[in-house]
Amino acid sequence: MDALIVFDMDGVLAEVTESYREAIQQTVEHFTGRRPERDLIQWYKNAGGWNNDWALSQKIAADWGVAVPYQTVVDYFNQIFIGHDGDGLIRRESWLPERGLLERLGGSFGLSIFTGRLRYELDYTLRRFAPGIAFDPILCADDVARSKPAPDGLLMIGERKPTWQLIYVGDTVDDARSARAAGVPFIGIAARGHSRREEVADLFAQEQAIAVLETVNDIEAAIQEVL
Repeated sequence: MDALIVFDMDGVLAEVTESYREAIQQTVEHFTGRRPERDLIQWYKNAGGWNNDWALSQKIAADWGVAVPYQTVVDYFNQIFIGHDGDGLIRRESWLPERGLLERLGGSFGLSIFTGRLRYELDYTLRRFAPGIAFDPILCADDVARSKPAPDGLLMIGERKPTWQLIYVGDTVDDARSARAAGVPFIGIAARGHSRREEVADLFAQEQAIAVLETVNDIEAAIQEVL
């Protein structure tokens, strides 16, 4: 059976500490006057259900006593994240796979993406860092009715590739829960130096991850062990 490696984007293929996570911090600070620590943001992520960074920004502000309309949060977040023609915090992202990794994987496996990003955000980063990599299919937040931890995206990919064995690679408990709900084996990324790394790794184990890696660049050995 052919195997399809389905990647989450943020924290797996793209380093987003200085982009998405920074945008959460700046957004909350803008509306509350207080800047949340990144450890606090990870605490919410580990609790599950906060895959949407706009909703998480609104939630933290609300928990700090400041009610902000959702669209107001979205507008400000996008203003600083995208900026003008991509000159915002998104420019701070870096690409995590080492040179040649995805090309080697693509020689043996299918490559796919299921991400909580919107399509235009994903396209920007792929054009910048991986224009020659053929991911098929690609599913984004605007392609599914329910976001992670719901399994919808993985189930849709499975419907498009019915004879393929899917493996999902993600970095949050919502990724792991989405995979388990879809019946898809899960590989967790818990980076060295990651905020609450041990807690993240424990959550992956609870969700029956088949492997927990420090970086996507360790995936080749892990894939060989499970296929």
